[in-house]
Amino acid sequence: MLYYNQYVRAESLDEAYTLYQKKNNFILAGMLWQKMRNRTMGTAIDLCALGLDQVDETETEFRIGAYVSLRELETNERLNAYTEGAFRESVRHIVGVQFRNVATVGGSLWGRFGFSDVMTIFRALGAKVELHHAGIMDLDEFVRLPRKTRDILVAVIVPKTVEKVVYLSQRNQSTDFPVLTCAVAKRADGYAAVVGATPHLAEVVLDRQGVLTEITDESISKFAEQVSEEIRFGSNVRSGAAYRKAVCRVLVKRALETWKGEQI
Repeated sequence: MLYYNQYVRAESLDEAYTLYQKKNNFILAGMLWQKMRNRTMGTAIDLCALGLDQVDETETEFRIGAYVSLRELETNERLNAYTEGAFRESVRHIVGVQFRNVATVGGSLWGRFGFSDVMTIFRALGAKVELHHAGIMDLDEFVRLPRKTRDILVAVIVPKTVEKVVYLSQRNQSTDFPVLTCAVAKRADGYAAVVGATPHLAEVVLDRQGVLTEITDESISKFAEQVSEEIRFGSNVRSGAAYRKAVCRVLVKRALETWKGEQI
């Protein structure tokens, strides 16, 4: 069980950031994984008074606060209208409603878990993150930061540059960790496939050669094969690498079949 010596409800991001610079202090998020650690920490820093639990929309983007719950991603009408239900599909298998009511977007991304459905969908959407100290950066850049980085994730920014996105996953049972996650998006920079739970962190494959200029059975199979060759696969208790590679090809194909007959 996790213990901590002090609790502080931060009155500003500056206060929270200053407190977080001490190595043994930590940011409270959903606490669903962190509470299972067997250690004593310093100060627990709560950001709940800073308005980070809102989803804001402009003409060009969505801004999703770090304290927004996974349940909000599942039920938010604007997010799901934009993604044609892909947000709902990406989180609806995560344990149960009670869990999703507590788990946060910020906690899910900051942990950079290999099994993260949330990381997969946001990378497919070309999301950016806003850090209090470092500012705004691409999510693809954020995942490469050292895990010991002492910054605060404030929000996730989803630019409205995606025409369509499809999310699929394979699980041994409905509420288990995924065997594989897959999101395919038609973005301003072309088609992108993101595959996670490999069991490594979700990775992005772009259609740089224009294989999908025309969506046909042949081009779908070619791109699915390309994705399966570029993604790293490993084995763990849920699946072997060879099975994951085979599932990857199937999920990419299924996603792309929704675009048959369309032109990029």
